[in-house]
Amino acid sequence: MSILMPKASAVWLIENTSLTFEQIADFCGLHELEVTHLAQKEGLSSIRGADPIARGDLERAEIEKAEKDPDYRMKASTPLNAAAITKKAPPRYTPVSRRQDRPDAIAWMVRNHPEVPDAQFAKLLGTTKATIEAVRNRSHWNSANIKPVDPVTLGLCTQIELDAIVSKAAEAKARSEARKRKLEDGPKLKPIGAADDADAADEIETSDAE
Repeated sequence: MSILMPKASAVWLIENTSLTFEQIADFCGLHELEVTHLAQKEGLSSIRGADPIARGDLERAEIEKAEKDPDYRMKASTPLNAAAITKKAPPRYTPVSRRQDRPDAIAWMVRNHPEVPDAQFAKLLGTTKATIEAVRNRSHWNSANIKPVDPVTLGLCTQIELDAIVSKAAEAKARSEARKRKLEDGPKLKPIGAADDADAADEIETSDAE
């Protein structure tokens, strides 16, 4: 069963419980290595924890049961609303109170997912290419105060939306690299005149031998 804001929930569970990384990964739908990364200083500083108990995703009793038994796998309290996922989203609108968080989200995207084209995450975050470039080259008016923060944690997009564009960009990058390798590994034409020079050299060697 999937939950909303899995990484933010994982960070909260890492910081506030004695659960194993495997238990946290299983509950949040993440790979255990992702949880290990989140537990490191860099991971904890880039994502703000979100309490799954307060959101109604998890009961305190489930955590207590899992803390006593490392083999126990926690169960989410409420199922993910599938209709909310499949329903076509209206044009993105970011509340005024959250617009100031956009540069932080852009900095996080630039640092963690440079493979995603600017046009795609400009649409995801409801920002512009000019703002993205300003954050990237540190010419943004508030550069001194910008700190990379996961846009999901900031509420600027959902984990599903973020994963979708990251996956799409990764596939495009893989195809591009495959084409590049194919060109590099393919047969190469000799420069014009190279074959004639080689024949001439053979003739000279034959003549010297005689």
